[in-house]
Amino acid sequence: MNIGEASKQSGVSERMIRHYERIGLIPAPPRRGAGYRDYGESDLHRLRFIANARDLGFPIEEIRTLLGLWADTGRSSADVKRVALARAEELQRKAEALTTLRETLVDLAERCHGDERPDCPIIAELSLDRKC
Repeated sequence: MNIGEASKQSGVSERMIRHYERIGLIPAPPRRGAGYRDYGESDLHRLRFIANARDLGFPIEEIRTLLGLWADTGRSSADVKRVALARAEELQRKAEALTTLRETLVDLAERCHGDERPDCPIIAELSLDRKC
């Protein structure tokens, strides 16, 4: 099947399919006589795997690791679990950081009068020199 059909069936855009080929997440498929890529079922399966991993927040290098584990029939499930738990911990750290940012913004907004006066704690906070 061509890249357009592979994109439809996998849910991965043509641009991302080409990108995944360039960075080696999927092997370059054989080409038809006219030079068009010819994707097979194994390519679709791999693209869906990548899409599912991306949806769970895995970055490219961890997806590369997971693909290696997926291909290794002698793998230990403990290795897969370790990768998943490390990602979950990173997502928790990011969630906590986002919660802190949100709380700061809400606090600043609550201290802002939101009227015609020029005084604004939001602007005051943003203008602070925090590089030190």
